[in-house]
Order: sequence, then C-alpha cells, then structure tokens
Amino acid sequence: MTSQPHESPPTDEIPVAEPPPAPGVSPIKRTRISGTWIAVIVAAVLMIFLLVFILENLTTVTVGFLGMEGNLPLGVALLFAAISGALLVALVGGARILQIRHRVRRSDKG
Repeated sequence: MTSQPHESPPTDEIPVAEPPPAPGVSPIKRTRISGTWIAVIVAAVLMIFLLVFILENLTTVTVGFLGMEGNLPLGVALLFAAISGALLVALVGGARILQIRHRVRRSDKG
C-alpha cells in the first residue's frame, strides 16, 4: 500500500460567495459607531458588576495613607485603589509615548 502525498487545492479556484441579500434589503456593514455601541454595552455591564461589588462590600475599614487615616466602605476603598493604579499606569504609558514621539521627530530631522 503506497501513500500519496496530500495535494493542496489549486489556488486559482474561485471562493464561494455569500448568497445575495433578499431583494430590497441592503447588507449591513459594521461601522465605527457599531463598535462604539458594543464598547458602551460592555462598559455598562462592567459598571453594573462594579456597583454590585461595592454594594456587597459595605463593611467599613480604616484606611491609612501618608499619615492620614479615615474610614471607608471596603468596596469604595478598593475602587479608589484600582483607579489610582490605572492613573499611574496611564501616566507612565503617556510619558513613554511622548518619549517615543520625541525620538521619532528627532530622527526625522536629521
């Protein structure tokens, strides 16, 4: 019994097209606006989960920072910590982007 090598299909074949839309109906194309709506929906769902998290973690905790001290609900304290971390990452990322732009402008001049 001899095995024959797998033959790939010829590249000059015409791909099968999707069936045309029904008469009088135009095909719907994805746009930037539709992508934005999807992002808004995802953000709204995340906000609902975040709200549920905060409402389920209302136990008051004492938070200390740089000699200051205060009482906050646990969920709110964690939210502040997450926002602070996101701002720190955005600051460092923005500084890196400015550094790269400066380097590109300098290399374009000379």
